[in-house]
Amino acid sequence: MTSHSRRAPRHAAWLAVLLLSAALPARAATPGETIAGAARSVVKIYGAGGVSGLEAYQTGVLVNPTGHVVTVLSTVLDSDIIDCVLDDGRRFAGRLIGADPRREVAVLALEGEELPALPLAADHPRLAPGTRVLALSNLFGVAVGDERVSAQHGVVAAVVPLDARRGAYEAPYRGAVYILDCTTNNPGSPGGALIDWRGRLVGLLGKELRANASGVWLNYALPVDEVAKAYDDIIAGRATAPAAVSTERFDPAALGVILLPDLLDKTPPFIETVRTGSPAAAAGLRADDLLVAVNGRAVPSRMAVQQALGALAVGDPVRVSVVRDGAIVDCDLGPRPAAAGAP
Repeated sequence: MTSHSRRAPRHAAWLAVLLLSAALPARAATPGETIAGAARSVVKIYGAGGVSGLEAYQTGVLVNPTGHVVTVLSTVLDSDIIDCVLDDGRRFAGRLIGADPRREVAVLALEGEELPALPLAADHPRLAPGTRVLALSNLFGVAVGDERVSAQHGVVAAVVPLDARRGAYEAPYRGAVYILDCTTNNPGSPGGALIDWRGRLVGLLGKELRANASGVWLNYALPVDEVAKAYDDIIAGRATAPAAVSTERFDPAALGVILLPDLLDKTPPFIETVRTGSPAAAAGLRADDLLVAVNGRAVPSRMAVQQALGALAVGDPVRVSVVRDGAIVDCDLGPRPAAAGAP
């Protein structure tokens, strides 16, 4: 046997190993690697505040390599100097581009290039309850330089409309949010990144708020598709101010719903009549139905119904829940129209 023929089996063995290696799937990243990769895009933000109950720091997320940072709209940004610190310790002066007051999302610009970013996916499907997630933020201001932000493991406990406040302040956003089972309602956490176990941005951590219904502190995040809409509106100059939550009222008669008169301070919102051909009639509402919720917000009185409808922006979907024959019935009334007399 020649030397060439003796080497042939060895070459064939190496070729088989290479082919087998190419066919094997890539090794999945460990949780530590996923956190380290995403944390490079998380920004520590310092600005106005520093007095009791008014923290001077929060978190943001780089969403493109040219330096755009999304974060929550807060008093921290009410400053001439907004100090932004990256995971590697680099410092930038943040410039406020604009804000979406309804979703309470703001966009800052950093003067940099090729910065590590987590892309905003406007078409990302909503997460289902039980989905495992990681929350990255500078909670309690633990990280000040090149220290890594804190990471918390949790799951999405529920997907519900936001109905929350802090003191006299009431959150203007009434859309769906992710309720988390990890504690993110800490100083510094707002604006942090919610990522999935593949390291993709799936949400933005919200403010420190209490649920209106129960008074408990909420751990929640705004879904990434809503963050992407806010970002696009801000960059395009389309962001608009929210409707007044605590004072504006909207007459449900504009939707075809005539409620019983307010004979007492807290008259239950029973439907007296439904106008023929109205959105309420098309949705299947009936006389004697008892309204109990508007877009997931409890409405114990006629005034509460008017305030809940007034908190919605024109064009927002209107969904109501009523009690009928001892059962809860959900009805979709379509988009909220403009109030009578509005331009």
